[in-house]
Amino acid sequence: MLAIINAELVMRDHLIPEAILLVDGDKIVGFGPMRTTPIPEGCEIVDAEGTYVGPGFVDIHTHAFRRVEFFEDPIYVAQSHLKYGTTTIQPTLYFKLNQQRMIDALHLIRDAMKKPEGQNMVGIYVEGPYMNPDYGSSRENCPWAKDIDPADYLPVLEAAGDAVKVWTLAPEREHIDWFVRDAKRINPGVLFAVGHSEAEPHHIEPFLSQGLCLGTHHTNATGTIVKYPECRGVCVDETVSYNDSIYAEIISDSQGIHVDPYMQRLIRKIKGDDKVILISDASAGTGAALPGLEYITDINFDHAGEIDGSNMTLNVGVRNFMVHTGASLVEAFRMATYNPCRVMGYTDRGEIAVGKLADLVIVDDRVNVKKVIFKGQVL
Repeated sequence: MLAIINAELVMRDHLIPEAILLVDGDKIVGFGPMRTTPIPEGCEIVDAEGTYVGPGFVDIHTHAFRRVEFFEDPIYVAQSHLKYGTTTIQPTLYFKLNQQRMIDALHLIRDAMKKPEGQNMVGIYVEGPYMNPDYGSSRENCPWAKDIDPADYLPVLEAAGDAVKVWTLAPEREHIDWFVRDAKRINPGVLFAVGHSEAEPHHIEPFLSQGLCLGTHHTNATGTIVKYPECRGVCVDETVSYNDSIYAEIISDSQGIHVDPYMQRLIRKIKGDDKVILISDASAGTGAALPGLEYITDINFDHAGEIDGSNMTLNVGVRNFMVHTGASLVEAFRMATYNPCRVMGYTDRGEIAVGKLADLVIVDDRVNVKKVIFKGQVL
């Protein structure tokens, strides 16, 4: 058994100070205040030294680590994020991959997920293939801009099988319902997100009953409808904010470039702490920064100088969100652990509770990772 002592336990909605957490095998078997929680004889002891112990981070949407994409070396990327406390990760593919490259990437990641060193990869998230080609980085390279055709997408769906957990859609695209129908036929439990889109509510809301429950990087790469001069219409961002059943993903970089800090506070106020999901959306963008943004180190740019995801790990996003919104450590942790598990249906992890996986991260008050415990093993 393993006993973590002198810990400030980060629970789903509170802290337990000066606590002990007990692990047997890969499961949490007990926890409580040190003064009342006995330590079984023969335990391996990990001294948290008064720092915080919380559930491992769950990053449902990220493409890369530094300059390496998941479709290039999934084990390296997954292991790199694990070192920063992301014990559950969904490798993410982007619509810049053509049919064959996407199929190859799906096979590569699915094979990697079966290896011992790839166990923190639990499913795949695809930004695409049928998003709106007018939005997003590297959009001029989108090979999926032509009319939706089953001959193009069915081989991708077959390669994905049940490994893809989320497909991102632009619901305004003609015949997108064909893709949704066939995706659910092949994997009935698959979820959908709205993103890279200029859809209006009447395009989006019919898909809620089909499993659309995520707003991909909320307020990024979406359109704004203006129906009359000087009169703002409603589009993707308003629809995601309005519908209680849709979780809003947020990329919280240090300078609030992806999502302005005021907007982050507004999203939190509208959606509530239970419907916000923090993501890293890390990419491998290698373009030059926009003028005036050269000093920023935690976001990437494409070859045209446009924003191209982040250069973060999720622990950094948690810290940034606390800075930008005033969220407590408990609240920000929930958005990077429990909330993503809830929407994805990962019921065996995402919080400190007896019987849950012993996927844990030890951090200081600035969310710097001091130690990672994965499936009960100290890394």
